Amino acid sequence: MKQIIIQVLCFLVLLINGCGDKNKGKNSTHGSVTDSLPDILAENHSDLIYANMRYEAALKFAQHVLPLGPEELIKYKIELRKKIIEKAGIIIDHDLPLEMKETGSVKMDGYTVKNIVFQTRPGVFATANLYIPEGQGPFPGVINMLGHWRKGKIDATGPQAVGHSLASNGYVCLTVDPWGAGERTTTHGDFEYHGSNLGASLMNIGESLLGVQVSDNMRGVDMLCSLPQVDPKRIGATGASGGGNQTMWLSAVDERIKASVPVVSVGSFESYIMRSNCICELLIDGFTFTEESGILVLANAPMMINHSRDDNPTFFPSEMLRSYSNAKKAFAAAGVENSISYTIVDQPHGYMTEDREAMLGWFGLHLKNEGNGSPVKEKSFTQLPEEKLMVFPSGQRDKNVVSTDQYCLMRGTLLKEKFMNSGTINAEKKRSELKEILRSGTPLEVVKVNNIPSKSGWERLTIETSDKTLIPLLLKEPGGKESVYTILCNSGGKDSIPLSLIEEYRSKGEGIVVVDLRGVGEQSSSASKQYDDIGALHTLSRAELWLGHSIMGEWVRELNLIARYLASDLKATKVNIDGTKEAGLAALFLAATDGNVKNVILRKSPVSYVFDNRANIDFFGMGIHLPGFLVWGDVSLAAALTGSNITFVEPLTMSGGSPGENQLKAIQDEYARVRQRTGMEGRTEFK
Repeated sequence: MKQIIIQVLCFLVLLINGCGDKNKGKNSTHGSVTDSLPDILAENHSDLIYANMRYEAALKFAQHVLPLGPEELIKYKIELRKKIIEKAGIIIDHDLPLEMKETGSVKMDGYTVKNIVFQTRPGVFATANLYIPEGQGPFPGVINMLGHWRKGKIDATGPQAVGHSLASNGYVCLTVDPWGAGERTTTHGDFEYHGSNLGASLMNIGESLLGVQVSDNMRGVDMLCSLPQVDPKRIGATGASGGGNQTMWLSAVDERIKASVPVVSVGSFESYIMRSNCICELLIDGFTFTEESGILVLANAPMMINHSRDDNPTFFPSEMLRSYSNAKKAFAAAGVENSISYTIVDQPHGYMTEDREAMLGWFGLHLKNEGNGSPVKEKSFTQLPEEKLMVFPSGQRDKNVVSTDQYCLMRGTLLKEKFMNSGTINAEKKRSELKEILRSGTPLEVVKVNNIPSKSGWERLTIETSDKTLIPLLLKEPGGKESVYTILCNSGGKDSIPLSLIEEYRSKGEGIVVVDLRGVGEQSSSASKQYDDIGALHTLSRAELWLGHSIMGEWVRELNLIARYLASDLKATKVNIDGTKEAGLAALFLAATDGNVKNVILRKSPVSYVFDNRANIDFFGMGIHLPGFLVWGDVSLAAALTGSNITFVEPLTMSGGSPGENQLKAIQDEYARVRQRTGMEGRTEFK
């Protein structure tokens, strides 16, 4: 009996499995679908994005030739300096009171270290250490800028040593915590990374991490020049890695810097593209108008120090030498050939003893008029315990030391209030401005459509574009009488699109196009991904902005091309887009700037670019950020400009949070008011 029961059970299992296999991947009305979407491109295909971006970067480097005529060079430097200030969003206010406050000091052998704060912009203070030699002075002053040392100015492996060395050799040194780092992080005492989505959020309010750092450092120079112990005509600047990058930019825009020593930081803008860098080293659109040699030419007396054992290709000595060689010609043409130099040290990445000795020699020549610029032996000094250099006890920071999240929320809220209180909106003007913010440029054109054998009920094709890119598509033709197509896209790639959503559209009889947008899914860049551990699309979004593009703008161009292809080649009478997360925003921006899209559904997309919460800040990828977007308006304005029906499904905030009931009602009112002010048709719904 037992054996018979087992046989019956086995038969039932086989029967159930057989029925499952028979119906697996089937829809009784609309034909075959599968439990996953088929791939389109070949496995292990070449990284086309990386190849194209590197090619574009090589062309840019070759095109940026420095003028060598005396009058041309002077004009070039004036215009370039203005452009840098504009693109970086640098704020210059030398008249703002410094309001320096000292919270403690330590007496050292021959100098004193003071812990201070000072005002860098209205209501915003920076934490710093001030190293002052004994004696009458006035001494030369040096501002010491920091890279990504986790603990900022107090770190004994680099920043602290520079201050001790300079003070021991007769220089007043101001070592400043970079914006968002050291004692200026979200939570005092928690030494977080200041870049990625956190630092990139500054772009949405019309600023940049590079720009706020330069603004701070110019105020640091104001601080040095205000001290009776400092000769304001003898100011130097130094720093390593990200601090060396700040040194380069500060020396380019602030002519008070008479000599500079950027360490393990100078390379070439070409080498930045699709390589590992922080958002603090990004000049928005920078590669569209200059190369790194142009920045060096703006400095008075720069000496670059690079390391032969650096593991970051961006900072390889070979890249520095390319920029140095081009800049040297301009220095020679101006008759100051000896005011630029370089040193290569056999060390890994860092600010080492050899670097400090080379720095002392260069500053000795250009700030003290001593020696010939050769390295000077460093005097011995004692490092201080980290707590001795903290301006505030851990967790007890002054409220005026504003963190990045506080600043972005404050500025974003003010910009939003200004926009909402403005008058009638000129729709055409705002549409044109949005195109500039997106950096969408010339529309993509179809060069060739390649049909690939269908698979699992899907037509597979790739579109070769005028930009030498390849867009992979899955396609199902409409099952109804009308030729209506919906484009499905997801910032996580096509494999993140629920099959239930595809079935929902099939049940309506609509045609479906599934696309992997630039940088995601089958369009991912393997070279980019190896650096994306600190945020999705971190490397690609930075590279795009260097070259005058944006991820959002490129997605808009791709969606626009697909919509036009559907209308022209497949005779679509209506094209809708259903996009998830950032892809939903791209669909909205296309509808706002072009009339081809009739309806847009945004799933789990932000309803506003106003910063709301530091927690879960990486819910959206780096590609979401648009320089100056909140200066222009907000998502509500983009929705109004479409003149179409817009639907938000599970609307979110910029940190991926769900708006509360009262907040959602305020959002609905905002969207209705803004659409009314534009005079556009259509409506926006929230589900």
